[in-house]
Amino acid sequence: MPILVTGATGTVGSSLVRQLVAAGQEVRAVTRDPASRAAAALPPEAEVVAGDFGRPESLVSALRGVERMHLVAIGESLTTGPRILEVAKEAGVRRIVHLGHNDPSRDDDDPMEARHRVLHRTIENSGLEWTHIFPGEFMANTREWVASIRTESVVRAPFGDWTSAMVHEADIAAVALAALLEDGHIGRTYVPTGPEPVRRRDAVRLIGEAIGREVRFVELTPDEAREHWKDRYPEQVIEWFLEMGRYLDGNAWVSPVVEEVTGRPGRTFARWAADHAADFR
Repeated sequence: MPILVTGATGTVGSSLVRQLVAAGQEVRAVTRDPASRAAAALPPEAEVVAGDFGRPESLVSALRGVERMHLVAIGESLTTGPRILEVAKEAGVRRIVHLGHNDPSRDDDDPMEARHRVLHRTIENSGLEWTHIFPGEFMANTREWVASIRTESVVRAPFGDWTSAMVHEADIAAVALAALLEDGHIGRTYVPTGPEPVRRRDAVRLIGEAIGREVRFVELTPDEAREHWKDRYPEQVIEWFLEMGRYLDGNAWVSPVVEEVTGRPGRTFARWAADHAADFR
């Protein structure tokens, strides 16, 4: 039976599709626009089908014959998630692997956090076999530096000593793969991180080493960062970034999840930079 992957053209979803195909699984990859450039980059062995989180009934045909499903909690699925689960159950899905978000430092007064938690509870009370995956910061977040590295070999950001155990998207996907294919992960909540804390300025240096030229880190003050980010992020998000940045080791905790679930250490940031060097050249 095919395994359904939603968010199939996203950072984690596309890696999961590739890993499932490599494992010999039949994969049905859901995307809003199957003719898009991103969808075209998926492995040819994957069946790419249309589906829209905003219209859960649009997933009915994609779910036909599916017993195991990867559900990414993003955008409209945070609102329509309960109906998506109903449609999935009606189609015969038995197992859900849920890629979501959980920030215990924030309470339900935060509208986005509240929506995530409603979906968490809905999944847990659905009667389906479920696994939550709540990753740490993605290594892929550093792609926001692509333009300035390509044009100037410079990264401008605050808090150069801010430290995070960032996680490679392929490791998140590998944890999801195990939860989809193996027993022993039902009812578990996994928080995968990278294998080591990385300072922001060191991440910049490692990207430079991967692309074969020096990349400078220019540290911004909080006010300079507000100005730098004002056209990129909402004000609330900027202030959250700056608040996080004041705790320089706030994301430095290293989880054992990747090694425990996959049997091997997580990929380092140096590995990620080498994997994605072409993006920055």
